Amino acid sequence: MTLHKNLIDGEWVGGEAIPNISPSDTNDVVGEYARASQADALNAIAAAKAAFPAWSRSGIMERHAILRKTSDEILARKEELGRLLAREEGKTLPEAIGETMRAAQIFDFFANEALRLAGEVLPSVRPNIGVEITREPVGVVGIITPWNFPIAIPAWKIAPALCYGNTVVFKPADLVPGCAHAIVDILHRAGLPKGVLNLVMGKGSVVGQAILDSADVHALTFTGSTGTGQRVAAASIVHNRKFQLEMGGKNPFVILDDADLDVAVDAALNSSFFSTGQRCTASSRLIVQEGIHDRFVDALVARMKTLVIDDALKSGTHIGPVVDDSQLKQDLDYIALGAQEGAKLAFGGEQLERSTPGFYLRPALFTEATNQMRISREEIFGPVASVIRVKSYEEALATANDTAFGLSCGIATTSLKYATHFKRNSDAGMVMVNLPTAGVDFHVPFGGRKGSSYGSREQGRYAAEFYTTVKTAYTLAG
Repeated sequence: MTLHKNLIDGEWVGGEAIPNISPSDTNDVVGEYARASQADALNAIAAAKAAFPAWSRSGIMERHAILRKTSDEILARKEELGRLLAREEGKTLPEAIGETMRAAQIFDFFANEALRLAGEVLPSVRPNIGVEITREPVGVVGIITPWNFPIAIPAWKIAPALCYGNTVVFKPADLVPGCAHAIVDILHRAGLPKGVLNLVMGKGSVVGQAILDSADVHALTFTGSTGTGQRVAAASIVHNRKFQLEMGGKNPFVILDDADLDVAVDAALNSSFFSTGQRCTASSRLIVQEGIHDRFVDALVARMKTLVIDDALKSGTHIGPVVDDSQLKQDLDYIALGAQEGAKLAFGGEQLERSTPGFYLRPALFTEATNQMRISREEIFGPVASVIRVKSYEEALATANDTAFGLSCGIATTSLKYATHFKRNSDAGMVMVNLPTAGVDFHVPFGGRKGSSYGSREQGRYAAEFYTTVKTAYTLAG
């Protein structure tokens, strides 16, 4: 089996090989991938630092062409790359192909942003002086990504970093090296100069720590767990570097008495259980007004019974496996905890066996939950949702905001009054009305509040806030 190597200073570098195992079939080895050492990570950082002066002053047409070529190849290979994603992460094939297409759209967007780099020219308050305000690249950007969106999240970090003239050291999640290697290979062959983009696959305790500890990493963007995010923040403050964190969520979806029941059930089903619930924007708290509560629960359970849980590559599968045995154990532990706390397991929650050995779990729905239970406070990151009954809109809003997180939220209602009030008064970075809480566009800002996010927003034009620094220049005329 071919060893997939790390890319350091324009060269493919080997190392200790580890197998990439499919969660749909643990007998299926997706590939062998090299693990970088601490020395490899330091070499990658040094290469990125050396490449920065030339790349930061590269022409906008060069950046545009590379990013556009990358977008074109990803789109042309969407079926192949989607299949790779589904095999290594467990997302269903249609979802995986959709995520791959999103990665292509992101590279296309930033290819065009490279041609729209702009500044300002202003008059000074003093006579005969001009003022220019420009954006310049930050320097070496460390990128650390999670396993749940193995091609889209690397895309929305790498594309703007390169677009604005930064160099990159990229460490993907250890569970999903396949998509990371594929996207770096495409960028490398698209014409990136050596050292501009470096791939270092491997353990967070080794590779990630080397990135955190280096004073030559000038900005660090991280998506992952809250605990690791706090470590990223502490290490970054020591070096006075820019850092950006996207972490956990405990996202609420409110269903009011006046909601269209079909719309509410569709949105809740998608938000809570699709992608095996392994999305930071997933709804794990369904806050339901008492007048519609019983009808909503009955309708949602009926829909849950129709879900097909099976191999991610099989036609007709709605929900693939959990990503690995550790995540499966965590999900099962929380399901047991919910019952211990007094919530009622209305449906699902059992481990399943299929024709291939994998990490299969039937999505679980709790009722009679309260917002004080641990299953309502802590991020489970699996296909587990709790229904919390409330009496009024006001109680629903207060319950929705009563969380340490603030990434995404939603409401199902036919009332313009309540929809407008909820959008204005929700303590979340993203608000959905009659839509799933998971599912965002590539050209608009992504991010949250409170314990979910730190720093400027990702995606769209707002990405410039993180990947550039502002310079103000004064010139005496004549």
